[in-house]
Amino acid sequence: MEQQPQNPPPARRRPLALSGPIRKIVTGLALFLTVCLIAVIGYLASGWELDDSIYMVVITIFGVGYGEIQPVDSPAERALTILVIIAGYGAVIYTVGGFMQMLIDGELNKALGARRMTRDIQKLSGHTILCGAGRVGTILAQELQAGGKPFVVIDADPQRLQEAQDRGFLVVSGDATEEFVLEQAGIERASVLATVLSQDANNVFVTITAREMNPGLTIIARGENPRTEKKLLGSGADKVVLPTAIGAKKLAQMIIRPTAENLLEQLTSRSDMSEELGRIGLRFEELEVTPESAIAGKALADIELRGNHGFLIVGIRTADGATTLHPPTDTQLAAGDVVIILGHGDDIPELAARFTAKRDKMTYRGVTIDAN
Repeated sequence: MEQQPQNPPPARRRPLALSGPIRKIVTGLALFLTVCLIAVIGYLASGWELDDSIYMVVITIFGVGYGEIQPVDSPAERALTILVIIAGYGAVIYTVGGFMQMLIDGELNKALGARRMTRDIQKLSGHTILCGAGRVGTILAQELQAGGKPFVVIDADPQRLQEAQDRGFLVVSGDATEEFVLEQAGIERASVLATVLSQDANNVFVTITAREMNPGLTIIARGENPRTEKKLLGSGADKVVLPTAIGAKKLAQMIIRPTAENLLEQLTSRSDMSEELGRIGLRFEELEVTPESAIAGKALADIELRGNHGFLIVGIRTADGATTLHPPTDTQLAAGDVVIILGHGDDIPELAARFTAKRDKMTYRGVTIDAN
């Protein structure tokens, strides 16, 4: 009996970590203010007025040299003034050194860039959150970018994040299982979350956390072990992709039916062939059978249109990657199947409408079509 994944412990917000130069600036300013406060208290204890004490501290630390308001005669006052000069100068130099290091290291540019990126992420709505910037995540991000789909990449590896940022992706640094990291990626406004981390356990935890934060989110999870699929679905994932299994089935199809696989690959991917077909009013189209589609569970013969100019069903690619060329008309269509069709450009939209129809009847361009 398989053990169900345990819920991860409640995510706690991590304190904001300061980089080296910024830490120096903050520490230097704190030391400077402390020196000023102690010096003012010391002069007040010597009988000075508050405004005179503050004025004396300022001209002493910054070396203006306007002269003392009151004579510094006692040993205690002289010792205090010496300490103010040494400690004040030290704090100022330490603070300026941190600021110069920040400029040299480019920390200021990084901070401004991170602020701009945060603003860009806050503007997104209905976007995709991609958890993981590894090999699978990078390929997926490139496809989303090519398709014009807005997305945000989450990863804890600085090198991967830098590479993703260099490609123009919006990124968030952190652990995707943490709630505050998902909040930074705008999970409340997102429509899809794809978790493609290399560890199945991490994908389970991300799925649980994301589902709790946004119940209406579509979650697509990657799984390396086929036994993890059930756990991911039980954790709240809508779909589970097993890259290893898909790749193995793809290789098997190339070995068992190399001609069919190569032919479909050439027909649907060659741009020159698409251009030639377009000149005579034909085009290839891949239509997917969705789970809520009215034609799911029906035969190929049931998707014919009345009065159409004609179309040819070239093949069917099932959800497990198997491909069938010129399938028989009694082939049953299942959710996830992709039907590859060659037809007239005017008929394709009407045919595509039958794949997305959810009722027995639908209207297309003012014409009622029987979806059955």
